[in-house]
Amino acid sequence: MTRFALTVVRHGQTRLNKEKVIQGQGVDEPLSETGFKQAAAAGIFLNNVKFTHVFSSDLTRTKQTVHGILEKNKCCQHMTVKYDSRLRERVKIRVAEGKGLSELRAMAKEAGEECPGFTPPGGETLDQVKMRGIDFFEFLCQLIWKEADKKESCPLETPSNCLATSLAEIFPLGKSCASKFNSDSSAPELVASVLVVSHGAYMKSLFGYFLNDLECSLPETLSKSELTSVSANTGISLFIINFEKEREVKPTVQCVCMNLQEHLKEMTETC
Repeated sequence: MTRFALTVVRHGQTRLNKEKVIQGQGVDEPLSETGFKQAAAAGIFLNNVKFTHVFSSDLTRTKQTVHGILEKNKCCQHMTVKYDSRLRERVKIRVAEGKGLSELRAMAKEAGEECPGFTPPGGETLDQVKMRGIDFFEFLCQLIWKEADKKESCPLETPSNCLATSLAEIFPLGKSCASKFNSDSSAPELVASVLVVSHGAYMKSLFGYFLNDLECSLPETLSKSELTSVSANTGISLFIINFEKEREVKPTVQCVCMNLQEHLKEMTETC
């Protein structure tokens, strides 16, 4: 059994986020001033977390966010970020990208459908986004397993108990989430702690896969609305992944928190 932590963060706010304009992949908008502040706030919140791997979508808003986070991190400032196009936002194609959300809803209504299930002509379906998420997740599991297998007979550069401790110091473990993350002595130690920076619709699809396909265990306090809503900008989610080498054995996923916004409390402008 191999066990690792997966921290997923949505990018910071862009001007178009605030204006409720669809960006998808075709509109590569940078972060707004608020977005940069949100990324810095997320970085301060995560500044003691010891990440072993960092992945990001290769769009501008995610690149700027991940660097804003790492700049504040005491352990990972100089880590190499791996940019992966599988982490990009859902493709809406030019008939929708750059237009307001109200226009997309009107297009869906005209087609006799409803958002967010509606796919504009030539756009990416929800199933296609889900398959991108599964592909990345399976790649990540295999990467972690191969690296852990190679290091089995060698001392780890970062002790696994330090990985767990750095997470347990800041995330709402225990009372608010009823998590066994730090108390289950029978669980294998963490071999990696992965940071992923991505996009709202993509994250919602990936989390849906965890919940519906992998039957992810949830914190007792998580509400239904939190499960079905898109994360706020720089919302932070933490999952603990347990998996076997054999692909036919499904990984088990434990959600410690979803779309956490504690780091944004001090900000005057809401997302």
